[in-house]
Amino acid sequence: MRASSYIIYIDLPNTAEEMLLVHGYSGAYDRVSSKVANYVRSLELRQAPKPLYGAWRSDPDIDQPVQRPSDATVETLRRRGYLTNLSFEEEEEVLKTVAHKLHRQNSRKPAYLFMPTYDCNLRCSYCFQHHMRTDPKYRHLLKMMTRETVDRIFLGMASIETLHGLGPKDVLRRDIGFFGGEPLLAETRPIIDYIMEKTLAGGEGSFWAVTNATELQAYEDLLSPQRLGRIQVTLDGPPAAHDRRRIYADGSGSFEKIARNINLALDRGVEVSVRLNIDRRNLMELPELAEIVHRQGWTRYRNFGIYTAAVQVTNENMRREEEMDSWTLDNAVAELQKEHPLMSIVAQPDDSLRRQARSLFQDAEHTPIRMKESFCSAHTGMYIFDSFADMYACWERTGESSIRIGHVNEDGSVAMNSPMMQIWRSRTVASNPVCSKCRYALNCGGGCAVAAQGRTGEMHTNFCDGYSLRFRAKVAQAYLEHLAGQEMPVGLNRVCDQ
Repeated sequence: MRASSYIIYIDLPNTAEEMLLVHGYSGAYDRVSSKVANYVRSLELRQAPKPLYGAWRSDPDIDQPVQRPSDATVETLRRRGYLTNLSFEEEEEVLKTVAHKLHRQNSRKPAYLFMPTYDCNLRCSYCFQHHMRTDPKYRHLLKMMTRETVDRIFLGMASIETLHGLGPKDVLRRDIGFFGGEPLLAETRPIIDYIMEKTLAGGEGSFWAVTNATELQAYEDLLSPQRLGRIQVTLDGPPAAHDRRRIYADGSGSFEKIARNINLALDRGVEVSVRLNIDRRNLMELPELAEIVHRQGWTRYRNFGIYTAAVQVTNENMRREEEMDSWTLDNAVAELQKEHPLMSIVAQPDDSLRRQARSLFQDAEHTPIRMKESFCSAHTGMYIFDSFADMYACWERTGESSIRIGHVNEDGSVAMNSPMMQIWRSRTVASNPVCSKCRYALNCGGGCAVAAQGRTGEMHTNFCDGYSLRFRAKVAQAYLEHLAGQEMPVGLNRVCDQ
């Protein structure tokens, strides 16, 4: 037997006597003695392959004599997947089989996103759609969705559900999202109303939105857990910093209006997830923002959450040296939290991973293992409809007709762009030869396709984003919290983890 190629070895803080073994495709988490861990690692026949982008941190050194454990322990290690008789190639096929099975399961139900317009009342310089609102050549894209287009799309949704193997009795509830441009402008209220009416006329529905929240007061009567129940809102720092970045066309800032409408949504029971778009220019403003959030009283609401996200370069208005990867951002936020206690309210990029590990340490027997064969729903079943009835898989690639995955015709029939659909929907960790050999693959899902394409020019490559470092750090942090008996961290589900 040899050591599996898919074992993650994690040093546990405050102890040299134990180590955590995590298996990449069986989902096993096991705390073992250092002697057992060293025995397993001594049976590794090759080093982990390096990714095309990013770099692994070296595995912890074997610093003890290797001793063979008891036969019973060896059998347990074999049963849990850490020891195997499979060849490298055979084991890689096992991971691919797991990935394909997960992909079939996760592609079962389609998810829908409506873009009532590409227009927006803000002019954020880093926006990937910035050119649409500033270059006259793209002015034609800023039309508003019509009721007739909505009718076409709902007919098309039934066809899409049939393609996914679903009949009318299988679709008991539709989860409808709104995106833009800015979807919740005062002037888009009539078409939002109509989309919600059409959804509820066909059965149950739930609704959420990614919004800048500047005109959310126009939707006050819709803000409730039963109607528009979840929103993601972006802040870029305290008022002065935010108002330099998220501006109106006349250059004025938007912080005051957004804060007022966050209060409105929270009071009406809406889940509000505040996303902080962070790069090197506004990172050090976070402590001041945390103080403002505390003074606003938002953290008193159970329906409030706030988290950081690294801004990626999407246009010429931002320089590559200003962006941060998620590992760098994670460390920077952790340091700020040490210096500024109020910063503890701000979730770090990988806190969902930390919560998963805490659950496993607390009750491994009853904690389901979450695996990701792909990074997001762009690769499983997301259908994004714009005001032209064009369909896209990823909201960060909307408005580019060359990569649309289909179109809903006037009679409601759906014309699929099969080659482009295949490119998006087939991207899994099994489709990338680097990911399929990686021990972290089913935890990270291969990384963002858009970011991968931006780095390499090819969507079916990996975007590691420091994941090996992030994974080990968060699991180790969860272990320390578990030992200390700290309360389990909680957080709202994010509207989008991309």
